[in-house]
Amino acid sequence: MISLIQHAPQYPNLGLGQEYELLDWLQHLTFPREAKFTDLEYAQKVYDQVVKRNLNAGVSISAHNVRTTSYSPAIFIRPQHVLTTPVSMYRVQRFLQMWFLNEAVITPRFALSCTSELMQELGQLMASEPDVHIQTHLSENRTEIQETLRSFPECTSYTEVYEKYGMLRNGTILAHCVWLTEDEMDIIKRTGAGISHCPTSNFNLMSGGARVGAMLDKGLNVGLGSDCSGGFALGVLPQLRNASMLSKMLAVQPEKPNGQTNGHVGQFTNKPLSIPTLFYLATMGGAALCKMAETVGNFLPGKEFDALHVTPGRSPNFFLDVGENRPVGQTRDERRKKLKETFERFLFVSDDRDIAHVYVRGRKVGGSKV
Repeated sequence: MISLIQHAPQYPNLGLGQEYELLDWLQHLTFPREAKFTDLEYAQKVYDQVVKRNLNAGVSISAHNVRTTSYSPAIFIRPQHVLTTPVSMYRVQRFLQMWFLNEAVITPRFALSCTSELMQELGQLMASEPDVHIQTHLSENRTEIQETLRSFPECTSYTEVYEKYGMLRNGTILAHCVWLTEDEMDIIKRTGAGISHCPTSNFNLMSGGARVGAMLDKGLNVGLGSDCSGGFALGVLPQLRNASMLSKMLAVQPEKPNGQTNGHVGQFTNKPLSIPTLFYLATMGGAALCKMAETVGNFLPGKEFDALHVTPGRSPNFFLDVGENRPVGQTRDERRKKLKETFERFLFVSDDRDIAHVYVRGRKVGGSKV
């Protein structure tokens, strides 16, 4: 499974800051924690655990923010496919030149952290590096949106800020996108950028709920991200579950407090996301955003073998027909029904104890039995 948008230096903060919204959370918790990563020994220990724990939770591909001042081989030692981004913007070009294993991502953390001059330089850098991914945050919090428009008064929307500086294209991953207007969705569609839905983080920081159904009806590419530690649960399965819960809430509450609606009723808008759709977001949706849909995301012939070996029933919530006798002589339809039920249970009630082995590119790299 593929987890987009997470912050490796923030993992020690998981579970903290429940009383804050985004900007206060950054000021009081996140920035002080990230400042500790000038200590390379500390960074090495944390990054090693970040990759190890994500692998054991079933994450085969992840996109991380790291600090270039704390660049460490730990993020590469473990064989997870990692898209890693330096947050220190002026060092990004050197960072791209030194890359040797995984894929680098250019990241203006969010527009508020950048001057117009820096955004212009990053746009020029991106134009010179057409194959490099871009990762940033967009329309996460209403106060953030107001401050962004105050900082870039020449733009009429948050999305227009990124478009103006040439940062929207195929390979751009936009986290959150909670408060997008219809016009902003149209810009994202036209430029080929995609969206990382981070429902756990959006719930936790009281940011709001992204209209994923409307995005899918627009034809936008959408995947899932933990945004740890804004989100307090690592891995993809918690994000899938909260994406499901949010879609049900939006289905019964179509009007948003600021007058923003969920739009017309289409295949996905104003409806709960189906299990196949949720699993698509966790796999092929993320692969498309990473420009890797031709190589990972499912088991079609010729693709890399990224897979989970699931041993159902090891975690306490994973009841597998407890107390029932195993039926003998099941029909094919009965076996298919049982398999679908077990798969649904895995998505919604399992944890890492049920993932025995994790394979990346055919190699066993993690899991509860490794």
